[in-house]
Amino acid sequence: MDKICKEYLNNHDVDAIGVGIIDFDSKDFISKTYQKHDGVIVDNSKIYFDLASLTKVLTNGFFYLDHIKQMDSKDRLLIEHRAGLPAWGLLSKNSWRDEIFSYPISESQTLYSDYSALRFMLEVEKKLGCNFKEEVSKFYDCELKFWKELDILDETLQNGYEKGLPNFSKVHDPNARNINEFTSHAGLFATVDGLCKTLLKAEDELNFINTLQANITDNRFVLGWDRVENPQKSTAGVGCSDSTFGHLGFTGTSVWIDPRLRKCILILSNTTKHFWHDRYDLNNFRKKLGEIAWTQKKLSLDSYFY
Repeated sequence: MDKICKEYLNNHDVDAIGVGIIDFDSKDFISKTYQKHDGVIVDNSKIYFDLASLTKVLTNGFFYLDHIKQMDSKDRLLIEHRAGLPAWGLLSKNSWRDEIFSYPISESQTLYSDYSALRFMLEVEKKLGCNFKEEVSKFYDCELKFWKELDILDETLQNGYEKGLPNFSKVHDPNARNINEFTSHAGLFATVDGLCKTLLKAEDELNFINTLQANITDNRFVLGWDRVENPQKSTAGVGCSDSTFGHLGFTGTSVWIDPRLRKCILILSNTTKHFWHDRYDLNNFRKKLGEIAWTQKKLSLDSYFY
């Protein structure tokens, strides 16, 4: 992994890559964050990455499982992107709620939808009379934060541009930035360690691995999480089982969890520093690291990174 990460950094317009491996049986993890600084690659475990759509499983996914007895069929359609809502559109700060509520909910074919993710948040807040952010934040490590709560000393990376200037510290997603408040589709930042600790805590308190396994159907998504439908072609990497689930993020992030192996690999980067359209190299990079993660038996820094 060490060689693969350094080669990718040197050959691409990316500032940093973070990799974490979680062993859920031992409740432990290992991690390493590589940063390209003045042409030299250094370790820096305190970088906060824009998690992009990984936010969806850390918000909607956690909320659903925490309140599973209060969820109904409509909630499940929304969280699994089968509710017939549009995939995306540019929302405004003043009218976004009205627009999201304007679409009827009806069972449909899977269409990955930020609107569906936002509608789920609004629906459950209304139904349960709760503060969505407070409900999900209880699972978060101190190094996993909503973007507006990043400290001035928290180091972030460039992801795109805002008003012609490099975008630092602000969420990359335009709707999350326009809305300018907590949203369930995008907006969380984390260090690699912070994300690993959050997933371990959530598994301990929600038992989400077994619950997701029990709810798998023929649909692509299960309770908000994406699934590996073809282990030979998935960005999760060869070696995982067909019950593996996770999620990708637009900024170059990913999380994959194999229930059979009880292991997770997460990869964080800022591949949207300048561009966003070329995913071929990024996906091959994800696959290479994933294959190593699934085939290694021993959870030690040396066994993965050297």
